[in-house]
Amino acid sequence: MTATHESAELKQLIESARRLGIEIDEAESQEWLSAITAEKDGDDIEIDRESGTFGYRLTMLDFSPKDLARFRRIGAIVEVTGEGAESALALSGSAAQSKIQSFPGDCDYFQRLNIKAPTREEACAAMARLMRDHVLSHAQGPTYQFLEAKLGSYASAGTVRGEPVKEGYPVSWKLDEIREKVQIFTAEDGTRHELHWDEVALDPGWSKLDWVVTDPERGALSNASNVIDVTWESPDGEIVALDGYLDTYFQEVYLDADQVPTFQKVAQHVSDDALDEYVEALEGEVRKYLTHHLNYGKAAKRMYNVFRLSGRHLDAAFVRELFDEPATILYQVWSLIGTLENATQEGSSIPIEDVQKQADALVLEVVEALEGDAETELVKSLLQLRQTLETQKSGEQRTTEVEAARAQVINLINTFYRDRLVSRPTIKDYIDTIQAEAEQPGAAH
Repeated sequence: MTATHESAELKQLIESARRLGIEIDEAESQEWLSAITAEKDGDDIEIDRESGTFGYRLTMLDFSPKDLARFRRIGAIVEVTGEGAESALALSGSAAQSKIQSFPGDCDYFQRLNIKAPTREEACAAMARLMRDHVLSHAQGPTYQFLEAKLGSYASAGTVRGEPVKEGYPVSWKLDEIREKVQIFTAEDGTRHELHWDEVALDPGWSKLDWVVTDPERGALSNASNVIDVTWESPDGEIVALDGYLDTYFQEVYLDADQVPTFQKVAQHVSDDALDEYVEALEGEVRKYLTHHLNYGKAAKRMYNVFRLSGRHLDAAFVRELFDEPATILYQVWSLIGTLENATQEGSSIPIEDVQKQADALVLEVVEALEGDAETELVKSLLQLRQTLETQKSGEQRTTEVEAARAQVINLINTFYRDRLVSRPTIKDYIDTIQAEAEQPGAAH
C-alpha cells in the first residue's frame, strides 16, 4: 500500500470513527503508521539510551517511560535473581504499551532467567531453589502480598485443596505449600499423593509468580505477575529452554540496558519462525476471548498486536485509538475486579479499605471519562459494587452480593468494547469469522 493510498484510507477511517464518537488524532496516527511501515536494516532490537530500556522496534513505538520508576520498583519485588543465574527483566502486556494504554490493567512482567550449570538436572534444581528463596523472601511486605506460583504440570486429573485440576495444567502452589515444598494431590480414584517442589521442577512447564502490590503514591492496587522463561547454559555454551520452548520477544520492553548481553545471548536461539508462531498464538487467545471466555476488552488488546504484526495497520490504528481515548479508564475497572478477587481470598493481608478507596476513585474517574448511557449504567453498577464492599472484610471470601455486582460490571464493559470493535467493518468480519468457526461441529473448546 502506498503512503498516499494509506493516508486516504486513514482519513476515511477517521471520518467514520468520528461519526461513532471515537476521536482519532490524524497527525499522531499518520506518524505511527509511517514508523511501523518504515523499513529498517539490521537488528530489530532498539535501545533507548535516555531511559535505559530496550525491546523489539515495533513494541518500543508504544512504550512511554513516564512510569518507569514505578515499574522498576515493582520489578524489584517480582524479579528472581541469585548466584549462577543471569537475568533480563521486561514489562509485557498492556504495561509495555503505556504510550497508548494510559490505564494498563495489571503489572505484567516477563523474565529471561539463564542458569549456568554442569547438567540440566542441576539447572532445574537451581531454578527451583531460586524461585522458592525469592518467594519466601518476598512473601509479604508493606506494599505487596504474594499470591501463588506456577511450577510443574499435573500428570493426571484430580483435586487440590478441594478444587478440580486437569491433566497437563500448571501446578499452582500456595505460600505454605512452597514453604513445605509439598502439595497434596488427590487422584480421581481417591488416592492421595504428594507432589514435591524439587521433583516437579525437573519438568517445569510454564513458570510464573503472582503478587498483589499497592502503590502508596497512587493509592491503587494492582496484580503483578512474572512469567519466567528459564534456560540452561551448559559448560560448552549450548542454551536450552527448560520447558522445551524459547519464548519470543515481540511484546516485551526490557527495563535495564545493562541486561542486553544476557538478552542477546539467549534470544539468538529463538526460532526463525518465531514471529509467525507468536501471531498464531495471539490469534488463539483472541479466539478464546471471543468465544468460550468472552472478554472483548482482552480480545481487543490481542487483536491490536495481531493486526500490527501481520500488516493490517489501519485496523491496528483503529484499535490503538480505543485504548488512547478516555474510555481506557475501563481497564482500571478490570484491575479493580482482579484486585478484589485476590483481596477476598482467605488469609489475604491486603486491606479491604484499600480496595474500597480504589473503588471510590474509579467512580469519580468514570464520571469524568464517559458520557451518556454508558456512564450512567457503569457508575450505577460500580456504586452497587462499592456498597457491597462495606460488609466485606479483609481475607474473607467475597459474598454472593459482591459476585453479582462484579458480574454486572464485567458485562457492561464487554458490551462497551464490542460495540466499538464491530463499528469497523473489517474488524467485524474478523470477529464474525472467528465466532462462526467456533460454532462449527468439531471446533475446539
